[in-house]
Amino acid sequence: MSIINDLAGTMKSGLVFKTTGSRYTIQDDTGATYFCTIRGKLRLKGVKTTNPITVGDIVDFEVEDGNTGTINRVHDRKNYIIRRSTNLSRESHIIAANLDQTLLIVTVDFPETQVAFIDRYLVTAEAYSVPTILIFNKIDLYNDELNEKLNQYIAIYEKIGYQCIKVSAKTEENITELKRILSNKVSLISGNSGVGKSTLINKIEPNLDLKTEIISAYHLTGKHTTTFSEMFELSFGGYIIDTPGIKGFGLIDIDKNELYHYFPEIFKISKGCKFNNCTHIHEPDCAVIKAVDTGAINPSRYISYLSIFDDENDKYR
Repeated sequence: MSIINDLAGTMKSGLVFKTTGSRYTIQDDTGATYFCTIRGKLRLKGVKTTNPITVGDIVDFEVEDGNTGTINRVHDRKNYIIRRSTNLSRESHIIAANLDQTLLIVTVDFPETQVAFIDRYLVTAEAYSVPTILIFNKIDLYNDELNEKLNQYIAIYEKIGYQCIKVSAKTEENITELKRILSNKVSLISGNSGVGKSTLINKIEPNLDLKTEIISAYHLTGKHTTTFSEMFELSFGGYIIDTPGIKGFGLIDIDKNELYHYFPEIFKISKGCKFNNCTHIHEPDCAVIKAVDTGAINPSRYISYLSIFDDENDKYR
């Protein structure tokens, strides 16, 4: 599947497959691999990030010696997933670019993925036009109580319109369906540490043999077995991007007055609000508040909206 065009001479165009610090692994349209650095202080217009180049970027580079080169231009991105680089920082980090979709791996236990984390991820995906599918992993470990919790999660997000799929890397339940979803697309695989991203990818594409590790039995959290983002080509067509586990998901550059646009159910109901500039927090005749009271909007989603609106005090950022 070709998604780049080669340039004549020593100037080439390529796809960034891997980033490790200031070094980038790039593949051109013939499949040749190059190891490149950045020329000077390459910066992107209007985007202040800790990483000017990310996996999935299409770049122009000059071949210098054999398979090494220097990047001098990043092509415009169709979309990307971005997060605040740390809880205390106002700098951003772009996780991956030029995506057809992102798959957020969720576990309701072993470890627990908080609804607040899911909602923050979905807000960013909505803001930057990346379709999202929720993949609920480790279903083989759940008892009746956890299955009830799982079904509650799914009910929340399916009602909004998000596709939800239950999978098990251990029993391989719905792995075939996962392959179908990934086929011939560029997909970002993301989630908290320990939710089983690398294990799932190994089931999808066994030849990759990505490193995995058992989660901490005491803390029920995962270790960062993936230390940098990397793109892999799938044998059945398409690409997947594996990323380090994310603990928190800090939002960046989202206007509070536009935040409700990225909660699809709130945006839809907001058209019934009395005031055009309604914040959906305290105004009279707010259709959103009424919908929360009647259960038309799930309370957990509204709580996420409020916490993101009051971002400075949000413990999940």
